[in-house]
Amino acid sequence: MIRIRTGKVMKIMEERADIQVVVIDLEGKPAKGINYPLLTGKVNGGDMVQVNTTAVDLGLGTGGYHFIMANLQNKGEEYPLKPGHIMKMRYAPHQVKVLAVEEKESPYHKEIKNFTSLQNTPVLIGFLHSMLLPALAGIRAVNDKLKVSYIMTDGGALPLAFSKTVQKARELNWLKGTITVGHAFGGDLEAVNIYSGLAAGKAVHKADLLVIIMGPGIVGTGTKWGTTALEVGQIVNAVASLEGRPIVIPRISFQDKRERHQGLSHHVLTVLQKIALAPSTVVFPLLDNEEALNYLKGQISEYNLTQKHKIVFEDGRPGLNYLQDHNLEVTTMGRSLGEEKEFFLAASAAGSFAAKLMQ
Repeated sequence: MIRIRTGKVMKIMEERADIQVVVIDLEGKPAKGINYPLLTGKVNGGDMVQVNTTAVDLGLGTGGYHFIMANLQNKGEEYPLKPGHIMKMRYAPHQVKVLAVEEKESPYHKEIKNFTSLQNTPVLIGFLHSMLLPALAGIRAVNDKLKVSYIMTDGGALPLAFSKTVQKARELNWLKGTITVGHAFGGDLEAVNIYSGLAAGKAVHKADLLVIIMGPGIVGTGTKWGTTALEVGQIVNAVASLEGRPIVIPRISFQDKRERHQGLSHHVLTVLQKIALAPSTVVFPLLDNEEALNYLKGQISEYNLTQKHKIVFEDGRPGLNYLQDHNLEVTTMGRSLGEEKEFFLAASAAGSFAAKLMQ
């Protein structure tokens, strides 16, 4: 069950319209906390709050943040009801109402209703949220005029506001817009599922390219089937069924100590072999390390990935140079670009490959 503790907000460290990062006094000790005003209203210094401490108590990867569940100073103020009837996090205490892009009240209802095809639009599909920024950099290194829509699934964090990566991409104007699908929420547009999310990216954002990656915090159990990474295969199928061009960003590592994630992650192999029923293009980075490159080629051959999918190799260095030119630091699983270069090269290479399709 949820572990709930009561504390006092000591100070607000960061604040945007959709998120507050605070310091909370919990039993006499300072602790980091996150508040989502959409769910609980704003908090101020001195407010008594109820906090969900479960993830931190279990040592899970939330960055050490507790999450505010309720502001005890909030006396139940009435807020004006805005349009929208779709609930996300349905039938849970924090279910939240949104105006979904598909609804009749939506100004874009007609566009979604009349949508029929992605018309071969390239759709980049990634496994980890940390792929997003290098993929965008890879796109922009080829053509910084392309309009890119980011679709966040509910495979990881549900609030888009939790993503510092998306915040940075927005600040840099690297995105035409954001779309949150399923139970994820907080995007510029809300969509009920991946199909209508894809339709919104094409018909509403008028995007040249779409990027679909879950939010921070992939779920994994160390088993073949027990991970939200398998959504990548389902998205490949969705993109293909809507006549788009699915492009998979492979998860590659030579620093992860877990054998199942060495070279091509077992998540990638399962998706490409078992989950993705439609063919996709899988973009591998060109590597200076011949041993690493041969290891990847060996996996491609051993698992017969070319039987269904198109394997291409692309230079990922321009995208990483683009990141460095903009003084952007990236990490994955706590490892930097210098430590996990092949991972970021793969995302950047896929972005560049997709952008070149638009030339």
